[in-house]
Amino acid sequence: MRVQRGHLPIHVFGGNYGQALLHCLADGSAEVSGAQLRVCLVQQGVWDMPLESMPLASGYLKAMVLDDPRLEREVSVEICNFRGGKTHGEMAQQLFGGETPDVLAFSVLGWNVRAFGALAETFKQLNPDGWVVFGGTHVSSQAERTFALYPQVDVVVNGEGELTFPELVTARLDRVARTDLGGILGISWRDAAGRPVTNEERPRIENLDIIPSPFLTGAIDLVDEEGRFRYDVALIETNRGCPYKCAFCYWGGAVGQRVRAFSRERLKAELEIFAKHDVHTVVACDANFGMLPIDRELVEDLVEIKEQFGFPRAFEASWAKNKSKMFYDIVRRMKETGLRSSFTLALQTLSDDALTAMKRRNMKVNDWRDLVTWLNKEGLDCYAELIWGAPGETVESFMSGYDELAEHVSRIAVYPIMLLPNTDYAENKELHGIVTVRGDDDDFEYVLAHRTMSFEDNNHVQRFMYWARVMAENAVLRHCWLPLRRLAGWTQSQVLISLADWVDSTESPDAVPLREAAAKAHGGGAPAYAIAIGYLFSDPAGRRALERWWSEAVVPQVAPEHRAFLDSVFRYDLLTQPVCDEVLPQVQVDGCTYSVLAGVVLDHNVPASLALMRAGEEIDLSPQSTALDFYYRTGALNAVRSTNHEEIVHFMGEPRPAGTLFGGPLGLS
Repeated sequence: MRVQRGHLPIHVFGGNYGQALLHCLADGSAEVSGAQLRVCLVQQGVWDMPLESMPLASGYLKAMVLDDPRLEREVSVEICNFRGGKTHGEMAQQLFGGETPDVLAFSVLGWNVRAFGALAETFKQLNPDGWVVFGGTHVSSQAERTFALYPQVDVVVNGEGELTFPELVTARLDRVARTDLGGILGISWRDAAGRPVTNEERPRIENLDIIPSPFLTGAIDLVDEEGRFRYDVALIETNRGCPYKCAFCYWGGAVGQRVRAFSRERLKAELEIFAKHDVHTVVACDANFGMLPIDRELVEDLVEIKEQFGFPRAFEASWAKNKSKMFYDIVRRMKETGLRSSFTLALQTLSDDALTAMKRRNMKVNDWRDLVTWLNKEGLDCYAELIWGAPGETVESFMSGYDELAEHVSRIAVYPIMLLPNTDYAENKELHGIVTVRGDDDDFEYVLAHRTMSFEDNNHVQRFMYWARVMAENAVLRHCWLPLRRLAGWTQSQVLISLADWVDSTESPDAVPLREAAAKAHGGGAPAYAIAIGYLFSDPAGRRALERWWSEAVVPQVAPEHRAFLDSVFRYDLLTQPVCDEVLPQVQVDGCTYSVLAGVVLDHNVPASLALMRAGEEIDLSPQSTALDFYYRTGALNAVRSTNHEEIVHFMGEPRPAGTLFGGPLGLS
């Protein structure tokens, strides 16, 4: 899964969800005898999309309250979960339009800290005696900076919050002053003189099952008003901790830690609840899935549940860096049972110098070629991750590494290096000569330059990276890369730079939205990518722009004898893009709804030719009229707006020979 971005509020930025949030209490002076203490837990995802991101962190904390008899009686807990794109005013209206909370607790990440600081200021105007608590990886162990930037914050939680939270709530009920919190482990607060005080660190939770399941207890609402599953994907945390200490990562603050797991019985019960709600995709929040025996057990339970209920259909994870026999066994089992996934090569760089600075030289994942060969032979989707701008990396090493990877994997996810709080890079900026700037709309530190990367180098690759993320990572094009490389001699980076040059120079009005979005993208901001991806997938003008680029910038550069075949491949690429509207006829297949585009005739048998090319065999470029039906899983717009390529690929058009059945009997709805 993603390492340097907010794919899912799950991974590096979100950390392990139980550690991402903390809670709050109000000052005892505001308490009304006999009334419940009102606690509001606030989360906000990064993506502006129709569905919500699951508030797992808040769910853990709410479940902890409900599990305490006194707190269950005397405290009411509400989760306020906002989509990305919500304005400060919209969130304030929902939070404060009714009765003002006594306690406002925020799950703070780099993309929402400024919004939450503004909401904390509003809250204090309404309830000066109320408590504001910040928790999450962006503020954990960063109390001095947090208190200085956001003086309305009363408490910062450092580390896991599940045990700390009930103690804070109990202290609030007992009228303990917020300036006298020295007895609670794992927090920072301010004394009566306003000086920051950091208490002793709280030990990690050894037995994770003491945290009640937010799904089994009902702490998280799973359905909307119409009874449908309300989130983009279901999140599940099977373990916490990561044995590695990568210089760029702060996975829930649990880097370099022994891995602790939830019980098999609990996880299976949670998966059954998801299946009963027809959840298509379950995403594990673990740092290294496929490393422990319990991971194989989880997959066996997933298979059993899928056979019983028909769901889930896909399982995504941040796969173990060192691929052991257990990983191969899990992958084979998932393939046998049709449980889909994208298998990740979390390489981050192919540069030896950069690997050394990252503290990743000893990882077996760096011996990636045999693994990719095996996955390709098994017909399984595999993508790789790269980080641009790591110390030790150069333009030459990055671009050559990108093109080498592109010869072997279907997608490459490229992320700009950021300095996350508490990481080795952040704590050793001077050693590497790192120069950064904070984001315009977030609080991340974007790297501008260091000893092996100049400002000019960074600008050059940032431009390339924008188009690599839009076009290749998010699968706007998937099938053209190999034929262009084999028949025209173009590397993937050459194709992407061709598109960038065309967008910058063309007078086509259809390219204007792309040019404007690209101009805003320096620094890796997700909104600029989302604009371009949504435009290319859902707006006819976006498709016209791609067609014009192809005809003006690509076709004239290839040999005449290859043009007809490459045109067919390009058309096939466009046909397999997700369908974001729902105007096509629909069918039900095994409990899922698909839109169907029937009877499409291509001049060449593109699927067969691509299979031969992937196998390294020669192909016949002669025309061969081929009729296909394309099936598109409905609901693609949510995935497209998320810029989450791991979800987008589950909505790609699936071709079948015209008139044949897809996955079983079909009936037009």
